[in-house]
Amino acid sequence: MSRFDRAVNLFGVFVPFLAVVVIAPFAWKNHWLGWSDLVVFAVMYALAGFGITIGYHRMLTHRSFQTFRPVEYLFAILGGLAIQGGPLDWVADHRKHHAHTDEEGDPHSPHVGAGSGLKGLWHAHVGWTWNNHGMAEWDRYAKDLYEDKGMRVIHYGAPFWALVSYGLPFLLGWALTGTIAGALTGLLWGGLVRMFLLHHVTWSINSVCHFWGDRRFAVEDQSTNVWWLAIPSLGESWHHNHHAFPRSHRHGLKRREIDLSGLVVRGMEKVGLAWNVVKITPERQVERLAHGPA
Repeated sequence: MSRFDRAVNLFGVFVPFLAVVVIAPFAWKNHWLGWSDLVVFAVMYALAGFGITIGYHRMLTHRSFQTFRPVEYLFAILGGLAIQGGPLDWVADHRKHHAHTDEEGDPHSPHVGAGSGLKGLWHAHVGWTWNNHGMAEWDRYAKDLYEDKGMRVIHYGAPFWALVSYGLPFLLGWALTGTIAGALTGLLWGGLVRMFLLHHVTWSINSVCHFWGDRRFAVEDQSTNVWWLAIPSLGESWHHNHHAFPRSHRHGLKRREIDLSGLVVRGMEKVGLAWNVVKITPERQVERLAHGPA
């Protein structure tokens, strides 16, 4: 990883953290949180969040469904708003994770390389972003994206999408309130605070969802389902289900397993924006149970 990439990742980790620790409590105390800030936060969290969960993850990494090329590019751009790297890096890292889950070669396992316990959790949660992020080979793990000229343009435009990710909440706050003050609080809550929460929820899939939680399928890795992360992660925390059936468009396989990203994909299918949607039948799930079918 280059010094520039490492510096960008450090900035992305610590600036939102400082905003949450230093500025947000002061803003809260002085009632600098209004309805417009909540709207901006929700809009930006949804755009960037679904950009990762649907765009980068289910669509580009696992090809859980197909869609029109402009829609594919739009989701890739929305993923860029999460400032978790360009689509080629993100997809290559995640495919490498699945190829070597919880064994040597996994970019962010809490169980290998960095040791176990708190040290391993720290590595899986955030430490890997300073060492292993973006190191997976594109020609091996993301060749399909690298051969797509439009996707390469989106990938190399990552610095621009990062600016948009902070500029858009500023503009939305201004549009909703008509004031610079509203624009600045929109930037705080819809930009920095949103980025802090989205980053740590995403990283928790790498750390928490390979350490604590429930399991029911016969898989060799140590992935888990973590119910209390289901809503903020937009369905990604049904991570054990995902490792059992990586190409499934839904990670929440039971009715009570809330999966907002899966619901969006189903909605896209109903209106003709998605097809060849990968679905896992109840019979296949029973066959994969750790104790076998009853």
